[in-house]
Amino acid sequence: MTSRADVAAEARAWLDTPFAHQARTKSLGTDCGGLVGGVAVALGIVPPDWWQVHFDPRFGGYGRQPANGTLQRVLESFMARVDEPQCGDVVLMSFASEPQHVAILADYRWGGLSIVHALEAAGKVIEHRLSPIWRSRIVCAYGYPGVA
Repeated sequence: MTSRADVAAEARAWLDTPFAHQARTKSLGTDCGGLVGGVAVALGIVPPDWWQVHFDPRFGGYGRQPANGTLQRVLESFMARVDEPQCGDVVLMSFASEPQHVAILADYRWGGLSIVHALEAAGKVIEHRLSPIWRSRIVCAYGYPGVA
């Protein structure tokens, strides 16, 4: 069974992957959704063809701006909502109106939680403390299926 620590470790294996909109390949390029899905594929949570079978036909390409809850529908297509997010969970965030960003929670080395995410402003996948500002952006959280 996959553990929460396994999820955090796989997310960290993506650190420094360059940011690339709609990409999803470790070390080559990813966006925030590509990171969340890529971790799921790498850990066997979803099959390797998940992108083609479940993501592309149902949700197609997506723009840089939020569009009618698409990101939330993608998460809900294979994850369950959780009330108390913890290491290994995925958080859906909003910077303005509609949710538009996702990140994976990890244990922060100095206590509390950190987030691992592909951030366009940073130009790559980064990890940092889940500060009060970032926490305030969380709309809801989801757990990967089969992760304990």
